[in-house]
Formats: sequence, structure tokens, C-alpha cells
Amino acid sequence: MIRIIPVVAFFFLAHSGLAQKSKTFQLPSPDKKIQVTVSVAEKITWSVQHEGQTMLAPSPIAMQLAGGETLGANPKIIAAKQQVINETITAVAYKKDVVENNCNQLTISCKGDYGVVFRAYNDGVACRFFTQRKEDIIVNSELAAFSFDKDYTVFIPHTSDLREGEKYSCSFEEFYTETPVSKFGTDTLGYLPLLIQYDNHKKAVLLEADVQDYPAMFVHRSKENELALTAAFAPYPVEEALGKRSKINYIPTKRADYIARTKGTRTFPWRVLAISVQDKNLLNNDMVQRLSEPDKIENTAWIKPGKVAWDWWNDWNISHVDFKAGINTPTYKHYIDFAAANKIEYVVLDEGWSDDWDLNKLSPAIDLAALLEYAKQKNVGLILWSTWYALSRDVEGLSAKYAAMGVKGFKVDFLDRNDQKIIASCYEMAAIAAKHHLLLDFHGMFAPQGLQRTWPNVINFEGVRGMEYMKWSADDRVSRHAVSLPFIRMMAGPMDYTPGAFRNATRKNAKPSNSFPQSLGTRCNQLAMYIVYEAPLQMLADNPTIYTKEQECTDFIAKVPTTFNETIALDGQLGEYAVIARRKDNNWFVGGMTNWNERDITIGFAFLKEGNYSVELFRDGLNAGKDATDYKKETMTVNPADKLTVHLAPGGGFAMHITKL
Repeated sequence: MIRIIPVVAFFFLAHSGLAQKSKTFQLPSPDKKIQVTVSVAEKITWSVQHEGQTMLAPSPIAMQLAGGETLGANPKIIAAKQQVINETITAVAYKKDVVENNCNQLTISCKGDYGVVFRAYNDGVACRFFTQRKEDIIVNSELAAFSFDKDYTVFIPHTSDLREGEKYSCSFEEFYTETPVSKFGTDTLGYLPLLIQYDNHKKAVLLEADVQDYPAMFVHRSKENELALTAAFAPYPVEEALGKRSKINYIPTKRADYIARTKGTRTFPWRVLAISVQDKNLLNNDMVQRLSEPDKIENTAWIKPGKVAWDWWNDWNISHVDFKAGINTPTYKHYIDFAAANKIEYVVLDEGWSDDWDLNKLSPAIDLAALLEYAKQKNVGLILWSTWYALSRDVEGLSAKYAAMGVKGFKVDFLDRNDQKIIASCYEMAAIAAKHHLLLDFHGMFAPQGLQRTWPNVINFEGVRGMEYMKWSADDRVSRHAVSLPFIRMMAGPMDYTPGAFRNATRKNAKPSNSFPQSLGTRCNQLAMYIVYEAPLQMLADNPTIYTKEQECTDFIAKVPTTFNETIALDGQLGEYAVIARRKDNNWFVGGMTNWNERDITIGFAFLKEGNYSVELFRDGLNAGKDATDYKKETMTVNPADKLTVHLAPGGGFAMHITKL
């Protein structure tokens, strides 16, 4: 239920011929620790302080429309209103059941039928434009600057692996570059989320939310201010063609001189700064969920989160069977048998089951109707891979066709853009898929920005440098990256990192392999990812042959839920380690991961209610530093007053399942 309480309202009239004096507004967070200052003079700027420390120095915001009009230039205020928002959100397919949306809000309305909204939460701030015009508008550009008072270090992913060399087309799958703001290039595009590391151990993550019918944000270092990051946006594509090299991406070959053509009455995306005093608080932040449009699906009971037996990462490399493994019907029946035996909810048919450009053309080695009937008998759902291009040709027709056949969803790949056209297409696909009760998992995709709340049938996103890269590279940066993601990328929403490797390697003996891929880090590090990483649709990346040989670990993965009733961040340090506890019904799951530094982590059980509990613990074995597959399973009894110290090997982890006795 939502309660919006007017706190104080100011009304200012701008009279023709009279210059408006500058106005300053103060917007505190509910706990008074955060202060947003908005200055309205020749331009609109906002700044943010936390307990007196500057988190955002005065930063201008503006929006330039076609015809030369700039919203935010010489603004004339006609009304300013502060409100208190107290809202309880019932979450769907999320890391908790209930999200509290409590903040103070300032709405400034300006002459010209536009305005700006600011919000101050106890753990972050946000602002966005709105317009109230009858006719459609064209947005040429948007100024969103983020200025700092010192040359802080930022953890920022930047674009590379450009598709056909097109500046705004990339996979959004990079390591974080850790650099002072001043050293980030003025011509280098970074993307969100990114993290700013302040003095006094404070952190902030720059995000956006409720990005609809509008391009998502890139950033580069400002040319005018070396201590500022400035937004950049992909112009609207007016001509596109399939890539000449991969022939699988649909690449803009000509772009317009504007970024969006859109409705005249609308709200624009939120620009968000999530703030933390302790790193661990970033592990359980709800800013994007709070700021996004409520879900549009009236009955969500059909949305079934779960785990997926996945084929592509392990190269369909099963053995000790009486058929030739590959992209064929017998192989997928084997995957279905494995999923059914281990209560895995889904199997994905990745690339190869159909033509990459036409989903109506099936591989002659695949009898899809037979597989769907077989999977139905085994109570396993099938999800089909598709390029964005192939599905976008006929979203309605293909969704209707495959839903009627019994398909449960699509894994949509190779979007590799974030311009207005792609954003709008994602929402269109989500709406049509929901009509046909289909799930969507977007790959080759920017990080989520709230679509998952508005259309919760979009149940996962890539937008992360995940485990697929270990097929091609044994990069030493993986371990630090893996324990940076929960503090940065996961702030935006769920991520399809695709864990579950059971060929585990230390940093010294790791080797890339397409058919026999490894993970960098220990077996328990992989088990922990099923708890630490948020993924309502979570892959099992390795193959049934290995999982069956390692049944003890497979059993553990199989019983870890993918959505939860409650999440608690227990401990963590950016780039070093992360420890999270999650509850589903009466079961608790606790996972911890470390980088290449071995360490001891002490877990307190104060989050448990009174009583005694049984703990099933998987921890790194004594020899995991040499053989990363080494682990030890233990059982013990604990109560809320107890503490347990666990040793993590380099690249290690632990995972536990806790039940009430």
C-alpha cells in the first residue's frame, strides 16, 4: 500500500519581463543523513551529501529538444512540492518478498510543461525529467553530468568488442577498469552500473531505472571537468543491416541526429546514485526495484523461476551413452532425463536447434514436437534460444506458435545495443511473451534497468562478463571480478553468469578449452554462486555426465532456490569477498566467495530464530589450493548464538543449507 503525504508546498509565479531569482531547495533523506541540494538559476544543478561528505558535487541536468528548446535552460518555476512516500512493494521473482519504498520527494514544475523529480532515500538518491505536452517530442540530447569534489577511483566497464566497429554496439561484457575519474578517457564510453570509491570507505553505484522508450546511458569523462563523468546516448538507428562478419547481429549503419522520438507526456529514466557506508550494504539494495514501473501482469502465478540444464557451455559433451552426442534429439532427451532425475525445472535448447535467422526452420536432427512431449511427461520445461533478429521479425506469431506447442520461453541473444529501438523492442517482446505465458532470458544485453519489475516474466539478463569466457581465456582477473559483481552489476538486477562448472582450476593450472571448459576457482566457489548471485532463472553450465559423477555437489545445487523470501547481507568487501544469507520458506542458504586471497570468514547465525538448526556445509578442502575440485562436506548443529569460522582457499568459497531441527 502506498501513502504519499504532502510535507510542504511552494508556489512561484514567473511573470513576463521579470527575471526569476535563483532558488535553492533542500531535500533530506528520511534519516536526515543524505541531503540533496537543488539549485535553479540559469540552469538546474543538483548535489548530494552524506553525513556532510560530498557524494555528488553540483552537477547540471538538461534535455535538448528538436527546434533548439532546452529543458532546464533558464527555467521558470511555477510550482515546487515536497512529499513523503511510504510504499510497500510485493515483489515477484525477486530476492525478497517485500520491498520498502520510503523516501522524500521534491517535484519542481517549470513553465513550458516540464519538470524534474528528485528523491532522497536512506541509501540513495534519484532524479528524472518529466514532460506534459500534447504533441510528440524529439529529444536531440540529454545532459546528465556526475561531478565529484576529488579524483576518486571508479570501477567502470567500458565498451570494446564493438560489433562491426559500430561505436554504440557492444556486448556489455567487460571487466571493471579501476581508474581515477581524471584518467578515464573523454572519448572512451563506459556503461552502467559503475561504482565510485570515496574516502572513509564509502561507495556509491551509478545506476538508471525505468528506462522505457528511450536509450540507456553510456558515460565518458567530461572534456570541461576532469572530475566529472558525463552521459552519452546512442542516436536513433535509421538504417540497419545484418553484420558482415558474424551475420548474427543487426547493426545500425546510419543513425539520426537525435536520441529519441517519443510521447510528449511521459516520465524519463531515473538517474540513480545508491550510497553505502559499508560495502556489504550494496549486496542487498533495492533502488532499481523501487524506482521502476509496477508489474503489468495481473496474474503472475504462471511465472515459474528455476534452474536450467544448459548445453552450449559444455559443448554438448556428454559421454558413456549409446548415441553420438550433439545437437540432436537423443542428446536433448538425455538432458531432459538428467533434469527430471535432479528436479531441475528447465532445459534450454541453445544455438543450433533452428536456423539463426528463421525460427520456423528447424534443424533436421531435432524433432521438437517429440522433445516437447517427452519433456512434458518428465515435468521439465523447454526454453528455446533465438537471436534478437530472428524473434523480432515476428514476435507475436512466433510466441503464439511455440507457446501452443508447449515451449516455456525464449533465451534471446545478440541484442548488443541499448538505443531507443532496442529498449522499446525489449518491452514489446516482454508484453507479447507475457500474453502467451512465456519466460524471457535476454543475452547479449545491457544490464537490467527495471524491466524485470514491470514485466517479471523477463526472468534473467546477461549484461555481465560471465563464465562463458572461460572457454576462451584463463584470465587471472576473473577471481576479483567475480567478487566485484555482487557490489556493482548485481545492483541493477539479476544476472546470468551461468555458474556450475565442475572442472575447477587454480590460477596456475587453468587452461581455456571449448569442449572441456574449466572454472577459475574452487568447486565450493561455484556452489556459492548459486546463493550469492541473483538469478531467478539459473543455469547449470556443465554437462550431465560430470554432474552425475559428482552427485553430492549436484544434489546441493539442485535444492538451492532461485528466488527467496528474505535476503541478508552478512559481510563483504568490494573485490575481496562477499557473504550472503537467503531464506526460502523455512530453509536458509548461506554462500561466501573470495578472490585469489585465501582468508578465514566468520559467520554469525543471529539471523536465525530461536532454536537449534542442522547445517549442511560444503567448504574448500585442505588441498583446494592445488586441486580446485577438492572440497569437504560437513554437518553440524548450530543456534543463533553460535559463530563458525570457515577457511576459504584462493579463489575459494563455501555454501551451506540450514534447516530447523
